[in-house]
Amino acid sequence: MSNALAIATVTQALAMQIENHLPPEIDFAVSVQTRRPHTEPPADPAITVFCYQVTPDVSLRNTELPTRASDGTLVSRATAALDLHYLISAYGEENELVGQRLIGSVIRTLTEVPILPRAVIEEAGQRPYLSGSDLGDSIHRVRFTPSQMDVDETSKLWGMFHQTPYVLSVVYQAALVLIEGREIPAQHPPVRERTVTVTAGG
Repeated sequence: MSNALAIATVTQALAMQIENHLPPEIDFAVSVQTRRPHTEPPADPAITVFCYQVTPDVSLRNTELPTRASDGTLVSRATAALDLHYLISAYGEENELVGQRLIGSVIRTLTEVPILPRAVIEEAGQRPYLSGSDLGDSIHRVRFTPSQMDVDETSKLWGMFHQTPYVLSVVYQAALVLIEGREIPAQHPPVRERTVTVTAGG
């Protein structure tokens, strides 16, 4: 489980993972940015990694509430189980199919290494604005899977970006991210007396 910096850490680590795996197919400089798609195409090749939605994870939806004893004492912290949804877009010279080459590299990277490596998470956590992130210590690993979107869903998604022209993009879902509450459970006293009862069975 992780603290509230987990979402931002996954985004930063994803961008770094993509950038680290651009070679050998991509042998020119590419700016990989954690931002929404550009309203104006950049002059140089670029990839944007944008977390456009955070949703509850269906399989662990019931783990959000804290667990308490009969007297109200906190036994376990509240935990939010989340899935993150990313729009990854590519920009470049269309005559040389740069955008398509960049998207191909992104797909190859996330197919080859679908689970976010712990080393990349820890490197992302070294950024000053992510200081204190403990995602790298979590026993749960973040896995990326491609999301299929039809024309209508794609149109609705890009419609949220005011005056932003569509460019070739892919959508991925990251699961599972667990954010744990800060309230500390009460420490139970040690067992003072053990009682063993034996009953005769019929």
